[in-house]
Amino acid sequence: MKSTSSFQAALALPQPPLDLSGEHGEVFTRRWVVELILDLVGYTSDRDLAALQLVEPACGCGAFLTVIAERLSKSCRTHGRDITEARDAVQGFDLLPDNVMQARSVVRSVLMADGWPADDTQLIAEAWVNPGDYLLAEFELATADVVVGNPPYIRLEDIPPARMAAYRSTWPTMTGRADVFIGFIERGLRSLKPDGKLGFICADRWMRNQYGKHLRQLIGERFSVDAVVTMHDVDAFENEVSAYPAVTVLSNRSQASAVIADTTAAFGPSHAADVLDFAAGGSGVVRPKGKPYKLARLPHWFRGAESWPQGSPGRLAMIEYLTDNFRPLEDAATGTKVGIGIATGADKIYVVPERIDVEDDRLLPMAMVRDLASGAFEWSGNYLVSPWQATGLVELDDYPRLRSYLEQHGAALRKRHVATARPKTWFRTIDRVDVGLTGRPKLLIPDMRMTLHPVLDEGAAYPHHNLYYVTSDKWDLRVLGGLLMSRVANAFIEAYAVKMRGGTLRFQSQYLRRIRVPELASVTPADADALSAAFEARDVEAATAVAVRLYKLNEIGGFAE
Repeated sequence: MKSTSSFQAALALPQPPLDLSGEHGEVFTRRWVVELILDLVGYTSDRDLAALQLVEPACGCGAFLTVIAERLSKSCRTHGRDITEARDAVQGFDLLPDNVMQARSVVRSVLMADGWPADDTQLIAEAWVNPGDYLLAEFELATADVVVGNPPYIRLEDIPPARMAAYRSTWPTMTGRADVFIGFIERGLRSLKPDGKLGFICADRWMRNQYGKHLRQLIGERFSVDAVVTMHDVDAFENEVSAYPAVTVLSNRSQASAVIADTTAAFGPSHAADVLDFAAGGSGVVRPKGKPYKLARLPHWFRGAESWPQGSPGRLAMIEYLTDNFRPLEDAATGTKVGIGIATGADKIYVVPERIDVEDDRLLPMAMVRDLASGAFEWSGNYLVSPWQATGLVELDDYPRLRSYLEQHGAALRKRHVATARPKTWFRTIDRVDVGLTGRPKLLIPDMRMTLHPVLDEGAAYPHHNLYYVTSDKWDLRVLGGLLMSRVANAFIEAYAVKMRGGTLRFQSQYLRRIRVPELASVTPADADALSAAFEARDVEAATAVAVRLYKLNEIGGFAE
């Protein structure tokens, strides 16, 4: 690999023999999108670009290098530099020799068209474009002012095994079933000088999927999310792909404000200029009538390794405001907890549709999803056969009828993983029974629905594992249920939860805990009555009207779409 004085080998990375087999994930970016990315990271020809160091990790046939060369050439003319002074200003990589040759040809053509001598353009092209694997190439970290590009779209399992192992051992954020661009983002970020910027267009699923967890953690600890422009339906590439792309700009500094833009299929070059203008100084939430985009500036980005929310700019602004200013649903101050019903590992044995011949205190009325359909808890008569007491598992010798029933199914029960791991307690369920939960009032929430559907159980049943529950020491559960029915609470689930086919949402504990609620003391008796009435009537709009007032959403422009 040809290296330049500015990128001398300081970090020796393991590099297996180059294997060019497998997928290469080449998707070529339209020029106006390249222009947008370069503008967002501040790589503009009015600056002295020859004094900067730009890295293009996967240059392909030169979509980015074309514009980079044009801008750098103009900058040299403006600042009285010879083009040879920009020899160290760009470092491009590509695995494929044909791409390297074509990218060098593009650079030469651009520079020669601007009047630079042929010998100089040849020198520059060879210095700028290098054959090699960006993820395993040797050059110093923390030396780049700018990293830009369209990293390849490849699943790790589609990469030759030796190269995949080298990637994983070198870039720790590449875990699980990650796309290879996860490593490109990590290396790009670690390559940045203080205040340096990275601008990529790539799929945005890493912001929410499990495999992006470690990358989100890294960014939250050390970097700033400056801008995200979602372009899922935009014609951003030279060939059609289904990649859920977004332009993402990150910088090596503490988190500052973040610009978010959401676009439709009609978004194009003229609209990109509007986004740039907003990024330069816009504030608040902007929903211009008749325009194929919506914009917002958030005070900061979302923190932590857990999934980042999704939604319109206005919705994200609302989520950030609520997260910053209100307590989470699960809260020690009110004794409010979120939990999930019991997983038995053998429902056909432990969940029975009627009373069976076991000791009476071994049968707990069980709440099932179908018991909540009407909005009121209507028990269907199912029981949980419970082998648990307050101190742990029962002694089967003390419960001969329970022993007899479980032994009838002993062969099946002993095959379960939970039983093979603990043979002496082969009759246990996967989850332990909380013996006090049955008699405690609780809101029951089905796992999979289009909207949040809390239903009050006054203390009649134990929840099945397809149900989540909310208990509280201080909240009137009808009042809390009204808040949870509101579209404000539902917005949290829509922002964070996995969405199934047809728009069905997963109402799991980790998403329910993201919901914010007002201080209990701020809920007036009139508000409480209104929320309780909305809950009993299953009136989402009435509940939302009260929630908007309690959350003071009118003060930030009303309830976001």
